[in-house]
Amino acid sequence: MAETRYSDKDLGEFQSLIEEKLKVARENYDELQRALSHQDDNSTDDTAPTFKMMEDGSETMSREETAQLASRQEKFIRNLENALLRIKNKTYGICRVTGKLIPKERLRLVPHATMSIEAKNKQ
Repeated sequence: MAETRYSDKDLGEFQSLIEEKLKVARENYDELQRALSHQDDNSTDDTAPTFKMMEDGSETMSREETAQLASRQEKFIRNLENALLRIKNKTYGICRVTGKLIPKERLRLVPHATMSIEAKNKQ
């Protein structure tokens, strides 16, 4: 008979992995937020007007990219937090499409995965 869920030992291993990734992700997100709020400001406020105009356009584009990265990082954090909830509920690692266990190798690489490769490829 196929396993219907991962053992508590396996879930503990995944929980440690996710908590470590979550810690790093939050640090990266905080860094991006600081960059967006100019806390680590390297602006052109005290430079020549021509240079300032060129730099401001570049800065706007850079801020948009940083905001996009911050948004993606925020989503990644949410996905990791949801994975921790699934561990708590003992539903972690179960494909939401097939109902089968997602292989450990996949979960180690993508700990917030909710679908097996098989299900993902059918999308």
